[in-house]
Parts: sequence; structure tokens; C-alpha cells
Amino acid sequence: MSDSAGHLLELVRTGRAHTRSELRRLTGLSRTAVVARVDALADAGLLLLGAELESTGGRRPGGLVFNKDAAVVLAAAIGRSRSQVAVFDLAGGELATASFDHELGAGPDVVMPAVTERLQALLEAAGRPLLGVGVSVPGAIDTTDGISVDSPVLAAWAGVDLAPAFAELGAVPTYVGNDADVLARSERMGHAAQYDDLIVVKASTGLGLGIIAEGRVVSGHLGAAGEIGHTKVDVAAGRPCRCGDSGCLETVAGGWSLVNQMVEAGRPIHHVRELTAMAVAGDPDAKHLLRESGRRLGEPLAVAINLLNPQAVVIGGDMAAAFDVYAAGVRESVYARASAIATRELRILPSTFGDRAGLVGCAAMALDQVLSPAAVQSLLDKRAER
Repeated sequence: MSDSAGHLLELVRTGRAHTRSELRRLTGLSRTAVVARVDALADAGLLLLGAELESTGGRRPGGLVFNKDAAVVLAAAIGRSRSQVAVFDLAGGELATASFDHELGAGPDVVMPAVTERLQALLEAAGRPLLGVGVSVPGAIDTTDGISVDSPVLAAWAGVDLAPAFAELGAVPTYVGNDADVLARSERMGHAAQYDDLIVVKASTGLGLGIIAEGRVVSGHLGAAGEIGHTKVDVAAGRPCRCGDSGCLETVAGGWSLVNQMVEAGRPIHHVRELTAMAVAGDPDAKHLLRESGRRLGEPLAVAINLLNPQAVVIGGDMAAAFDVYAAGVRESVYARASAIATRELRILPSTFGDRAGLVGCAAMALDQVLSPAAVQSLLDKRAER
């Protein structure tokens, strides 16, 4: 619907148009049609009218400004041992956030009430209408129905419809994504502004990849693209994995495995975040484990780089807090194993949003949907029917 009010809002929101005359030029609509659509958007609070812009001569034109404060979206990044929640304005700006730790692999009956309680508090404090909710969980996701299809380490979540848990927040849509895909979505507001083809690594308690190809997040046939942590590797042969199988990469390179190795060495820690903090402080054992984890991840990652030929590899997740150490291991294997042409211009970069990347990605997922031209037009149509 290139002539819809929703399309006009997208032109203003993305900075391609700032005045009614620019909207007429870009869409070919008549002055009357543009005025009617702009007025409808303004009545809905999505556009602010009358902002003065610089003119090239004559009378200064009345400007149009996207109202990022008209409403909010909520984000919930549900992890294996920690969950984060936040409220964002319509431009993707974080307004407030909260997080909490929970038992490793806790089920939705434990985690979801805590998530919705914190989201409700954030929404009430924001004092703005809610347009949608973006949620991420580990594992393969049926994005159409918002259901976790399969999670190697969160079996209790498989087949659970997450949307009803958020119904008490308002009659708005809920969008569910895989945690690594959501991390990749966050880079659409970061490194993807410069690079169209990216592999985004989530190196945390578990390991996963998000893939951006030609600017688009690729999830695969069953939403299971990038499940690198459960790739079988020779060095892990016979090692039992949390997924119930054995020989997975995570058993030698996942954060949970590194924590176990520290405990076995008589240095009790509880989470990979403690390990990365120790590495940043210069602890030689922690640095060695993180570099070795990066090196082992880099071996199958090199295959993905040969297949996809990305412009950059972005490293996110808890291990990215010690980026220099971890990336050194990744580089060692990638440049030794990937083809010369695939690595010729390859960059290895830290996540743009660091610890907030999952939340930013969840918000971006929700905003892409609720501010799409079709969704905005539907919102206006419902208002007109009242």
C-alpha cells in the first residue's frame, strides 16, 4: 500500500520525507490526499505538525516529525539463567529496564510471571499506550504462532504459546524470536548500517549464530538457522551435553562448560559473567579459557564464513564483555581455516549494544511489525470505526 497513511508515516519516520510537499513528490498523491492522511496520523498522535524546517527560499515549509513518544513497545529477553525486560519508545530508545536471575533452565511457569510483573511496572511508569511486545527465547521458534518449537536446553518451553502470558499487559500483538536472531536484529540499528552481510555470534551460557544476509535476518526453514552450539566436534567426542546428546561444541566452548572447568580446578564460580569479569581483571586462567573457547568456536564458524561470505562477524553475549581475549581465539581459528577470499576484508567486531543487545533486538522486532505500513493503516482504520 504505497499510497496508504502507513506508508507516509514510514517515509517520515525513516527520514525520507519531512514535509507534505516531499510526501506528494515521493508518492504521487494529490495535495488533498496527502493532507487527509497526514491529518489522520496527527490525530492518532503518530505525527507532530508544524515543526519549522529550513527553506531554500520563500515561505518556510511546515515540517512533519515522527512522534516517538506517542506510544511504547515492551521487550523481554528470556535467557537460560537470566532474563531482561525493558520499555522502549517508538524510535527504539530505551526508557527503563530491569533484569533478574533465575534457576538455569527454569520453565515458563516460573519465569513468565516474573517477566510480566516487571513489564507491567515498567509500562505503568512509562504512562504511554502500548503497541506491542517483543520476546526472545533460546532455540527454534515458530514465529507465526509465537511458539518455541525446540530448545536443546530449555525443554520445558517447547510447544508453549507465549502470547497469552502477556495478555494482561494489553490487547496488543506479541512477537517471539530466537535469541541469536534477535541479537542480529539489534545490529540492524548498529553495524548493519554499514554492513549488509553479517554473522552475529551469541557467546554466553550457550552458543548461537544470527545471520543477516543482504540486510535481512535469515532464520531458516524451521527457525533453527545458526544452532552452532550443538554442532558435533571431534574434541568433544563422548562429552555429555545439556541437550541430552554428546559431543556438542558447547561441551568444550559454551559458558556453562567454562564455569564447570573453573569449578573443577578449585575456583568456584556460578556464571560465565563472573569468568569474563575475572578475565577483564587479568586473571590468567579465565583469559585462557575464554581464548580457548573462541578458538574452538572459530573452527565451525570458519565453515559458516566460507559458506556465507559475510562482511563482518559480530560477537555478542556475555563472553563479549572480554572481547579482546575472546576475539583473539576466534581470529586464530577463522583465519587459519576459512578461505583467503572469505577473510580478505572480514571484520570481527564487538556487539554494538553490549549487554543490552537482546533487549534492543526484541524492541526492533516489535517496532518493525507495529510500525509497518499495514499495521499503522490497520490502527487508523480501527480508530475511524470508533
